[in-house]
Amino acid sequence: MNFWKQFKPKACSVALRAASKDDALSEVVAIMIAAQVLPAELEQDAVRALLERERMASTGVGMNVAIPHVKLKGLERAACSLCVHPSGLEWQAVDAAPVHILFTVLRPEKGGEQHDPDQHLDMMRWIARLSRDGDFRRFAMRVTKKSELIDLLKEKSTV
Repeated sequence: MNFWKQFKPKACSVALRAASKDDALSEVVAIMIAAQVLPAELEQDAVRALLERERMASTGVGMNVAIPHVKLKGLERAACSLCVHPSGLEWQAVDAAPVHILFTVLRPEKGGEQHDPDQHLDMMRWIARLSRDGDFRRFAMRVTKKSELIDLLKEKSTV
């Protein structure tokens, strides 16, 4: 599958500025809205869902990566973002390391014409494999343009 196609350059960032995990999640949601991959009327619900998810258990999977992901009522298709925080953030990750790379995935509550739950699980497995790929992480930290993030995802689409 070409899961990389679900990530649009405008919905990504190579320079998150937030000073905290909560602020980073709000910043990512704002980027997704500006990129028009997430309807503006879902902003508060998206931020609230992501914050609640983090309070349940950290999405910091280790190796400087977090994968915040939630179901969102009112969403018809998945909204995806890949962002880099150059200086890193405290995230309560499993290895206690700061998070530099965030894969954020918002998905509909249930399947529909624009969302296949089985394909979604396959995409999440792909993201998990990418997060463990040392080359991916090193290159993601070096990119200077959003389009380079997407190119990297495309290059690693067979991982």
